[in-house]
Amino acid sequence: MLSLKLPQLLQVHQVPRVFWEDGIMSGYRRPTSSALDCVLSSFQMTNETVNIWTHFLPTWYFLWRLLALAGGPGFRAEPYHWPILIFLVPACLYPFASCCAHTFSSMSPRARHICYFLDYGALSLYSLGCAFPYAAYSMPTSWLQGPLHQLFVPTAALNSFLCTGLSCYSRFPELESPGLSKALRTAAFAYPFLFDNLPLFYRLGLCWGRGHDCGQDTLSTSHGYHFFCAMLTGFLFTSHLPERLAPGRFDYIGHSHQLFHICAVLGTHFQLEAVLADMASRRAWLATQEPALGLVGTLATLGLVVAGNLLIIATFTASLLWAPGSCPLLQGGLPEESTRTKQQ
Repeated sequence: MLSLKLPQLLQVHQVPRVFWEDGIMSGYRRPTSSALDCVLSSFQMTNETVNIWTHFLPTWYFLWRLLALAGGPGFRAEPYHWPILIFLVPACLYPFASCCAHTFSSMSPRARHICYFLDYGALSLYSLGCAFPYAAYSMPTSWLQGPLHQLFVPTAALNSFLCTGLSCYSRFPELESPGLSKALRTAAFAYPFLFDNLPLFYRLGLCWGRGHDCGQDTLSTSHGYHFFCAMLTGFLFTSHLPERLAPGRFDYIGHSHQLFHICAVLGTHFQLEAVLADMASRRAWLATQEPALGLVGTLATLGLVVAGNLLIIATFTASLLWAPGSCPLLQGGLPEESTRTKQQ
């Protein structure tokens, strides 16, 4: 009878620097794990297990929401509903890509970088996916059919290229300049978020202090929950709390990346509810307006962005595959003062 042995776990000083995580001292998988070892490791407690499951399970939740909406009576047949369905496709894709990245990132340094290149590409597609329902349902009344409305989705498409390129590039200075790497990656995802939510920030400014007397520009409570989760997500991503305050205490449960995943998924859930609220409450009024982008334009934009992002990822992947094995990015070298560095 075939028996499978769970992979051995390592301490931080036993893995190359490229695999280190701030404040995480134990629970590392072998940096040369096989694909089977990686899959098996998702069923044992490692420092990646909760990262894997906090995005694997939400993938199925968002897929269920997509299928439930698409299967509703006449939902797919009506063009008014298409932007929300298009939004849900990358909403399913980004947690699945993240789950795969965390699962297979311990196969080798090259595999680790390539896994996260794909993860970043999925996130950039999600940033574009947000722009479609925002342009269709959430624009301020004064922006409708204006230049900001017409250019909103095309600009979001360009932003996705910037997001993918900058986030992939941020892995290259990771060992020599970790602060620069973190700043580039944070900027790569903060900028598309801020741009996508400009219509909501504007509506919030219009309605601030006016109670419910701002007509079609009133925001639902789900928008507020979405903003709160987004702020928590950004804080956890940049602060590395609580593990930075107590290295080794949160290696398996409770470290910032796990909390970051949970907040990101909750934010997407509330974002979906907020967009559905806008879609329902503003429908009669929006029926008198022309859509900013028709179905052909939407599919063409989405196809071009997918192709462009794959090309960017392929370019960075090729640069890794052609790099010599002695490249610091691919070896890292064993840490000499791991504990002191991880606690900084």
